[in-house]
Amino acid sequence: MSEPKFLTLDISGIVPEAGAPAPERIVSGNPQFRTWNAEERDGSLYAGVWESTPGKWRIEYDEWEFCHILSGVSVITQEDGAARTVRAGDSFVLRPGFKGSWEVLETTRKEYVIRL
Repeated sequence: MSEPKFLTLDISGIVPEAGAPAPERIVSGNPQFRTWNAEERDGSLYAGVWESTPGKWRIEYDEWEFCHILSGVSVITQEDGAARTVRAGDSFVLRPGFKGSWEVLETTRKEYVIRL
């Protein structure tokens, strides 16, 4: 049987991976992650759902990531201090080379597509 060519991001049958920022990246709080990876291709493309509890940590992107916020509120701040508040319904792309911080104010859940 061939692999389906249409995939929904139905995470109901996926056991989430638990995680957290590296301790040296945490600025405040105790953020905890859950990730439901629904698609992985050649180790260079990932798609799924990610969730984090409140906290703030430093981020550095080597990859390209599309995000669509499903719930919660976060503030993403660039290294130069420019900040964006994102909430349910917002979509954006973080490009390779992005540096700054991610602060989860209310537990945030997003759909993502990452390309390495």
